[in-house]
Amino acid sequence: MNQESYDWSSKTILIAEDVESNFLFLEEVIKRTGASVLWAMNGKLAVEMFEDHKDKIDLVLMDIQMPFMNGFEATKAIKIISPNIPIISQTAYAMAEDRVKSLAAGCDDYIAKPIASQKLLNLLATYIK
Repeated sequence: MNQESYDWSSKTILIAEDVESNFLFLEEVIKRTGASVLWAMNGKLAVEMFEDHKDKIDLVLMDIQMPFMNGFEATKAIKIISPNIPIISQTAYAMAEDRVKSLAAGCDDYIAKPIASQKLLNLLATYIK
């Protein structure tokens, strides 16, 4: 399915990403689906934003390497608030142990950077109902 086929106009995705250029890329890809995007620039902010908007957020895209609170810690905190929220970790460090650590922290899935836009959308589609 190509990106024009996705209609997520009723969905909200929280992107936890400390590098602005990475966020802008993800936002551009996701906005084409009609979804709303929220941006948290670190893990601590991601947890606070999730708490404030938990009834609106449908999925979290979680960077692992972030200041103040890393993605593993933020994922654990968000899963305590809402155990069923899909969280997909993203990391530039495409190591086997990152996938294992992500899943152990409570992430539902994992995608390695650099992220291909179609691969990202196909992955998100498996979690966005």
